[in-house]
Amino acid sequence: MTLSEELAWRGFVNQTTYKNITVLDGEPISFYLGVDPSADSMQVGNLAIVMMVKHFIKAGHKAMLLVGGATGLIGDPDGKSEERQLKSLEEIAHNKAGIAAQYNTILEGDNFELVDNYDWFKDMGFLEFLRDVGKHVPLRQMIARDFVQARLGEGGAGISYAEFSYSLIQGYDFVHLHRKHGVSLQVCGADQWGNSIAGVDLIRRMTGDEAHIWSAPLVINKTTGKKFGKSEDGAVWLDPSKTSPTDFYQFWVNVDDLGVEDYLKIYTMLSRDEVEKVIAEFNQNKAGRAAQKALAFEVTKLVHGAAAADDAKSYAENLKSVAVETETFKVKRGASIIDVLCDSGLTSSKSEARQLLADNGVYINDVQVSKETLEESDFQNGKLGLRKGKKLQNTKIIELER
Repeated sequence: MTLSEELAWRGFVNQTTYKNITVLDGEPISFYLGVDPSADSMQVGNLAIVMMVKHFIKAGHKAMLLVGGATGLIGDPDGKSEERQLKSLEEIAHNKAGIAAQYNTILEGDNFELVDNYDWFKDMGFLEFLRDVGKHVPLRQMIARDFVQARLGEGGAGISYAEFSYSLIQGYDFVHLHRKHGVSLQVCGADQWGNSIAGVDLIRRMTGDEAHIWSAPLVINKTTGKKFGKSEDGAVWLDPSKTSPTDFYQFWVNVDDLGVEDYLKIYTMLSRDEVEKVIAEFNQNKAGRAAQKALAFEVTKLVHGAAAADDAKSYAENLKSVAVETETFKVKRGASIIDVLCDSGLTSSKSEARQLLADNGVYINDVQVSKETLEESDFQNGKLGLRKGKKLQNTKIIELER
């Protein structure tokens, strides 16, 4: 398939300024994707756009990945009803390092360049920015943005000059990359269309050149109609310290039947033939969840590596066997781990449970823990595996009472 055909088949086509998308099948294009370091990890929603970038690179286009050290100091106001809390330079630096590491993992073997807009903004003076950039931006255009109207309208929380100027700062990123690196295309999610168009307009006004946007639709859970990428416990992170590889794998195993084919196309590099083969098997026996299992393994391997994917797969399969053979033990919210260890029969006394916990011998969903209380985030669809030591047979399935 050509790139335009691949993007269409995988569901990566939304709004674009290109009149004919087959332009992507021609000469190499320098493009960029920007992300602000508002956290030290990306989420599943961010991963979809990075997967799209992989296809652009595979087709021979030149990728620049921007981690917004400068824009991160302000925070994107689009979609926010109130002002963001400002982050320190140290916090931004920490977050940038985390996101850069994830790019390097997911795009391992792919050709891309990592850039940071703080590098070109840190020495730019205020007057220089107003004269060279601000002079080219009509105020009417900035005020017309939906998020500005919402914040300034009746009942709105108002907006600071800093957040009001965010799209102007982001727009200049495109100008800088266009001038210095020949970047002529920005790729983004559908929710970044407005900010991205500001850059296209600024390039036209400041250089007279033409630039373009390619946006991908937001991934929607077809069963709920809501934005995809949330578990019962909130965001699904790519950082293993925030969402363990086991929980990450289980999230994908639990995705809805209606959307699983879409997720295979978006979140894996499986070919069309491979996806169709998986879906054919799935349609013959949906209860077997062959599509979800293939999806879970492929995405976990991409984000956490083959060894972690193998471990998560084995744990999920073994835990299922334990669940069939073991009676479920029910607990209330905020239950003491020491009490549960003792009451479920994993230990013979509370003192043994305390010693086990002190000796780092307690595991929740295959992750070693030292805390003393079960939290809702520990449960997957209302259940968790509580284990004593490293032997799987010393596992109890704990269910949260509703």
